[in-house]
This record gives sequence, C-alpha cells and structure tokens, in this order.
Amino acid sequence: MKRLMLLAVCAVLLGVSGFASVCLGQTYRLTYSSFFPPSHVQSVLAEEWAREVEKRTAGAVVIDFYPAGTLTGARQAYDGVVQGISDIGLSALAYSRGRFPLMEAVDLPLGYTSGAQATRVANSVYSHFVPRELQDVHVLYFHAHGPGLLHTRQKAVRSLEDMQGLKLRATGNSASVVKALGGTPVAMSMPESYQSIQRGVVDGGMYPAETNKGWKMAEVVDYCTEAVPVAYTTTFFVVMNKDRWESLPGEVQETITRISREWAPRHGAAWDESDAEGRAFFAEQGNSFITLEEAEMARWKQAVEPVVQEYVRQAAKRGVDAEGVVEFIRNELASGR
Repeated sequence: MKRLMLLAVCAVLLGVSGFASVCLGQTYRLTYSSFFPPSHVQSVLAEEWAREVEKRTAGAVVIDFYPAGTLTGARQAYDGVVQGISDIGLSALAYSRGRFPLMEAVDLPLGYTSGAQATRVANSVYSHFVPRELQDVHVLYFHAHGPGLLHTRQKAVRSLEDMQGLKLRATGNSASVVKALGGTPVAMSMPESYQSIQRGVVDGGMYPAETNKGWKMAEVVDYCTEAVPVAYTTTFFVVMNKDRWESLPGEVQETITRISREWAPRHGAAWDESDAEGRAFFAEQGNSFITLEEAEMARWKQAVEPVVQEYVRQAAKRGVDAEGVVEFIRNELASGR
C-alpha cells in the first residue's frame, strides 16, 4: 500500500515538474564562485540565478554561492571550474588575456553604447562561432558591461597629449587601448584598484560608470573622459565544470539552459541601470565629466584603430577568423538591436 502511495506521489510530481530525480531523492549540490562583492548588483543577480535554478528544479539542484572571491579569485575562477574547485564560476575573460582569442574580439574598442548591447553581442558571438577555446567547460551564458571610459585622479584628460605619462589600471583589450592613447597600462583586478588609485600607484583606470558606485571608485578619482566612440566592454562568463554538467539529468540541464537564456539580458539591463547610478554617485562626489571636442574625438578613434588591426593579425595567427569576428561584431553594433 505504501509503495502504491509513493508511486502516486511521484506521478503527481513528475506531471507537475518533470523531475524524476525528485522522486528518487537525488539532490545535486553545486558550488558557484563569483569575484563580485555580495552587495554588487551582478553578484545579486548571480545568486538570484542560483535560487531560480533551485526553485524550478523543485530542489533537485541546490547551489552554494560564494561571492567576493571567497572560493576562487577573479583570475583563478575559470581554472577553478576546469579543475573542479567550483562547479560554476563567474569572472571576466580579460583576466586570462590571450587564452580566449576569439571571444577577446568582443572587448575591442568598437564604440559600445550600453551593457544590453554588449551582452547581446557577446552571446551572439559565442552562439555564431562556438569557439574551441571554451570547450573545456560548459558555457551557461555571458554578459558584458556598458561603455568602458577613462577615469583619472587629479589630472583632467581633454586630449591625447594629456594621456602622456599616466599609469592607468586596465585589463585585457582595455590595456591596449590605454597604450594606444599614450598612457601606461597596469594590469590588476577590480578588487585591487581602489587602494591602488587612492595611494597613487596608478593615476586612474579604464572602466564603466557603474564602477564608480559598485566598487566606490568615485571616491578616489576626480574626472571621467567620455570617449564613447572608442568605448570597449569587458565580457564576463558564467561557466560550469563539464563533467559536473554532464552528470546532471537531461531535464535539469534543459531547465538551467532556459534560465540562463533569461538571465543574460537581465545582467545587461542591470549594467545599464548601475551605470546610471554610478554616474549619479560620481557627480555627488563633486567629480567632473569631460566631453571631447569633435576633432579631438576623431583623433582618439584614429589612435585606437591599430588596436583592432593588431588583434586581427595576432588572432589570425592562432587560427581564428579574426576579420570575420570583427565584421560580425560591427554588423551587430550597427544593427541597433
């Protein structure tokens, strides 16, 4: 009798949720590592993703979320997933410069105007090209911030000449942008940047407006040079250990995939909302926005074009259809979607 009752309960559960693992009492416990601090909107969204997975799998999946690099740091997150230190990881591709030659194109200074736009481009590039460089993990989704802009401490930058001698925090392709504009790039993760600027180790950095509030950077800088036509982005990955992914039942995989497709644009929208908040917080500190003259902006665009061409040359040497990727991205940007 008890067996019949159990089968009946299972049948109801299967009819409602489709998760046989619930009936079998199987729970899949996963770890999720993120370098964003817990209060950062991107960290909040990442944890909400985890809770949504738990909800829609009726508890068949339980995810332990580790923010602020407490499980693996920003630079170690990807390898941490590959090695199984964490099951899921969120960090920036730029922290492993040279490792992702095709996806690196997304971060080029191609004039991004929003996080929603950059996020759409990043996921479109991956879906279209399916780069081999990410075959050692299961990709859940990407998101990317709004226009990366120049922020400086003490010195206002209104021309390329003003860039001379400045040491600026920059990672990935943004480091090439800084160098092309005449500054000296210094690689460091975002958690390291606040004190480095405050202590004068660097004179500022290239980052999106959201960082002014999300990472409190507006407290240690004074100026923002708004050169949007040469703005870059930074692509963030959410990936899962391949073996762990393959150990999940098909219905769980399908659910996680659906949620991930929903969550990517939410991250993009959040980047834009936090950009607006970052700009407001920046102004509240008494800091100044600088708009370049049209002729000067043309000089900046000309200065960074070699960054794109150098990417094409170097990526092509590694077997990447670099010209095709750049053309694809420029078409996506021009589409206005």
